[in-house]
Amino acid sequence: MLAIRTRRRKAVALATAAVLAALAAPSLSATPATATTAAAPATASDYDSTYYKDAIGKTGDSLKSSLHTIISDQTKLSYSAVWDALKVTDQDPADSGNVILLYSGISRSKSLNGGDIGDWNREHVWAKSHGDFGTATGPGTDIHHLRPEDVRVNSVRGNKDFDNGGSGFTDSGGSLTDSDSFEPRDAVKGDVARMIFYMAVRYEGGDGWADLEVNGSVDNGSSPYIGKLDVLKQWNDEDPPDAFEERRNQVVYDTYQHNRNPFVDHPEWVEAIW
Repeated sequence: MLAIRTRRRKAVALATAAVLAALAAPSLSATPATATTAAAPATASDYDSTYYKDAIGKTGDSLKSSLHTIISDQTKLSYSAVWDALKVTDQDPADSGNVILLYSGISRSKSLNGGDIGDWNREHVWAKSHGDFGTATGPGTDIHHLRPEDVRVNSVRGNKDFDNGGSGFTDSGGSLTDSDSFEPRDAVKGDVARMIFYMAVRYEGGDGWADLEVNGSVDNGSSPYIGKLDVLKQWNDEDPPDAFEERRNQVVYDTYQHNRNPFVDHPEWVEAIW
């Protein structure tokens, strides 16, 4: 009997020691305290205390003026450099060899950039004739509003203002047009609006370029205006920034112009100004 009790006490002692050792030892499956985790993507609030600090809390003309000062500090690209930039900013998330065309939504090879049928070219969302700035370095090369588009679709848009309505056309992707206006496909209506509002804040006439403004008209011709304001505001509300637009804004900021489109970060600022 004594031998049995002794063996039992030894077994209990060994089991207890094993439990205590396990509690004291670090778990092999646990993540070490020094492990590196992937950084979370930047959000609008990450810039509120730094990049946008002079604009926070303002509205109306005061907000517009502050944002103009902030985003005017930028690196300018040549028109030829825009080709390579767009291959990065508008890269198809599902195919790194392609870009997504703005109005048509088509994914097309990056190598097919040019001026022939079947190519994509550089679309000025704020039509360059609205203010007559052409393709000279400045508003004509600002990639916050330059996007890849099919050559024929770019021609269909021409320099028309933006409004609802019209008819479809070849490779429209759901975009519509009539005699004096153009309506982008639903997925990028907000993107178009925020590009237009960016241009109206960035180019205020103080740096040798026209004072670009959004108005309530269509058929603005060569005047430095684009409409229609109420429609663009509606599109901004109905189509908030998505991951593609947010990534694009970040790439432009990090790699190319080093300024941001504030209306991608804060779409509510459209209503605060207009």
